Amino acid sequence: MAEAENIVVATAEKIFADLADPQTINHDKDGRWTAPLWQALSEAGLPLAWVAEDLGGAGTDLADGFAIIHAAGRFALAVPLAETLLAGWLLQQGGIAAPAGAMTVAPANPRDVITLNADGTLSGRARGVPFAKAAEHVAVVAQGRDGAAIALVETAQLRIAAGLNLAGDPSDTVTFDNVAPSACRPAPAGIDVTTLMLMGGVARGLQIAGALDRLLTISVNYAGERVAFEKPIGKFQAVQHNLARLAGESAAASAAATSAADAIARASAFDDAVFLEAVSAKIRCAEAAEKGAAIAHQVHGAIGFTTEHILHRFSLRALAWRDDFGSESHWAVALGQRVAARGADELWPLVASR
Repeated sequence: MAEAENIVVATAEKIFADLADPQTINHDKDGRWTAPLWQALSEAGLPLAWVAEDLGGAGTDLADGFAIIHAAGRFALAVPLAETLLAGWLLQQGGIAAPAGAMTVAPANPRDVITLNADGTLSGRARGVPFAKAAEHVAVVAQGRDGAAIALVETAQLRIAAGLNLAGDPSDTVTFDNVAPSACRPAPAGIDVTTLMLMGGVARGLQIAGALDRLLTISVNYAGERVAFEKPIGKFQAVQHNLARLAGESAAASAAATSAADAIARASAFDDAVFLEAVSAKIRCAEAAEKGAAIAHQVHGAIGFTTEHILHRFSLRALAWRDDFGSESHWAVALGQRVAARGADELWPLVASR
């Protein structure tokens, strides 16, 4: 497992380093960097890593896919790699072959509902769907009379209103107006919208953790180079204190996100223990994004806000990822309700088991 993961991560990071250098991307105003990057990722089989070989994918396990997403966060990639991975995973749950090309998932908000009509068409609206306009297909969790269903829909059939998140990446509103899916299968037991939100939330947590790791590196390097009052600002106690706080937030996010990913990879079902891990990770990573981004920009001062500097590529995406697949406030309420429903006597055994 460890050797396979090392190979997968090394391949991903090599592609990211060669074709997704943040400074190079920062100067590419036309987005010409995306095509060669996506081609290289596709040739390596990374976007469909979670899809079995007989369904058109690479057939790697969940741990490897989560490792790819974590690595992508360290480069703050503005391409639908995590979304395509999630879509492939969802399609595999329904036994649907994954098509080539970029994909995304819907809904991306726990309060949105896509309905499977009696005639097999889909209706509803999904807000904040990442990269919907850039994707060729959408993997959907729909709710029908007989329970949840998993469907594959071509984006050409959908009405998509373009939107942007805080980082300027696509976050679109997708309307399903009696759309006929390319394929539709009943979802297996335990797979529903909440399951998709948990998977998406852990993916975003890993991306946030990766971005915070890079924010820390950038900030430490800058503090060692920037001179004020005839010495590097990293020598000042106040700056050292802030960098230590940033390191703490980065470490907390990484620990929470990787623990949740490991819990999902090892679990046989999305039970209460997995729910606790995934939800806690999303909440903690979102908090770390807020605190970490503020500290990094404080260390850099005004230069961190300029378009020429790469800092904002990481800080803004870390902040934007907080809201995808449920905000921390939504999950805090859901976690409280789940714990309350179990009863006071079950709280400590649940927490201690992790």
